[in-house]
Amino acid sequence: MNSQRVITELQTHGLKFVSDAVGASGRKGGAGPSDHKAVTIGETTIMAPIYTDSAAQSPYSVNYDPSGQAFLTRDGQVIASLDFPKQPQFYGLETADGIPYWKIALLHSRNVLATTVLQTCIRYENRKTACQFCAIGQSLDAGRTIAQKTPAQLAEVAEAAVRLDGVEHMIMTTGTPNTTDRGAAYLTECAKAIRCRVDLPLQAQCEPPNDFFWFERMKAAGVDSLGMHLEAVDPEVRANIMPGKARVPLSYYFEAFVAAVQIFGRGQVSTYLLAGLGDSQETLLTTSERLIDIGVYPFVVPFVPIVGTPLADHAPPGSEFMFEIYQAIGHQLRRANLRSSDIKAGCAKCGACSALSMFEGRPNLDT
Repeated sequence: MNSQRVITELQTHGLKFVSDAVGASGRKGGAGPSDHKAVTIGETTIMAPIYTDSAAQSPYSVNYDPSGQAFLTRDGQVIASLDFPKQPQFYGLETADGIPYWKIALLHSRNVLATTVLQTCIRYENRKTACQFCAIGQSLDAGRTIAQKTPAQLAEVAEAAVRLDGVEHMIMTTGTPNTTDRGAAYLTECAKAIRCRVDLPLQAQCEPPNDFFWFERMKAAGVDSLGMHLEAVDPEVRANIMPGKARVPLSYYFEAFVAAVQIFGRGQVSTYLLAGLGDSQETLLTTSERLIDIGVYPFVVPFVPIVGTPLADHAPPGSEFMFEIYQAIGHQLRRANLRSSDIKAGCAKCGACSALSMFEGRPNLDT
């Protein structure tokens, strides 16, 4: 089994469930990864799309033997045994005022705690400004989360997740509020509360703030790594796919990347690049090389269409397109000695939504 290729294909095609022996329950809507389920193949846990149209047509399926053991099959041929991370113990707890912990933060992959501290965004309700791939409001509308998580709530849940479920790092993202700091101020408050309660590496994610001094404040509050997500790069693609966010020019993002690396360190700043939104392979590779030269990790992830968004019918990228990108960026990362494993916390360290980390080592892990 060529694990690089299998994981790449799983995350582009998706995974089809043909039995209810374990159930296909995963995560729908929200700030992402959405419409996915955590799946463990060998010692690797990935987030595989399961609710998309492509997943329903995927050559990859989950089947079970009489004992209930799950297997991954491709076109009916067994490839490997599968496991699914168990529901964490902290999900069974609630705050003093009756809010279930799972409405405050969720387990991603198998050892990562993730939360959207502000589940609203100034751009989301207006389709003239909203990112067309975003589903941040879906889980809120469905009652699966709360609009604002307080620093005290987050600290309480983080402590329990570490104590009960061995969580190893935490991701805090946010919808963009109507403030010039773009959420950095609230993330700073949340980080300070969490680190006072539990020793847990943290990543914060937000748009570049108006004042780069916020990077120092976040770092001082206990944020270990920072994510500022480009998603798309080509100006025309940005204007079409995320018209509001595109008003923040790429030049400003790169100014912010340089400033953030000075505070958090080389490799501790990352950005999402969503392959499949329209950026060419050349654009993605050129941008990744520019980011790596600065010391920013380019976390390249295949776009997954989410039900209920304007891009619900937008096809995901082809697996060969992703495989070639991973190979090329993997080479860039090796040459620069920039590794996801060296990141202290965050999406790129987790790596479950992308196969990129599998390409950081020698070019072919399997033959």
